[in-house]
Amino acid sequence: MSQTMKLLRIYTSESAYFGDSKVFAVIATRARDAKLSGATVLQALVGFGKSAHLRKRHILEDDQSLVIEIVDEDERLREFVASISDVTGIGLVTMEPVEVLEFGVGR
Repeated sequence: MSQTMKLLRIYTSESAYFGDSKVFAVIATRARDAKLSGATVLQALVGFGKSAHLRKRHILEDDQSLVIEIVDEDERLREFVASISDVTGIGLVTMEPVEVLEFGVGR
């Protein structure tokens, strides 16, 4: 069964905080609370954004770029993006169509 859905990508950094919590944890928790299909947080080896500050793993601190990926229906993802508009520390947010070939875990 093939189904067209959307892939939401939220770019942030490991060092970004929203209050006392890391931004990636806030977003993942809110995605779960919104009952989205799932969220995955990916670490980048190296990354930079608008500021051109190179983010990478340092010996004494973690400042890696992170990407949070969520696949779900367009309307649900747009509602979710609106619901996280209060969260600071988010960089780029993108959405693109994806074809879901199989939905489930393992066989």
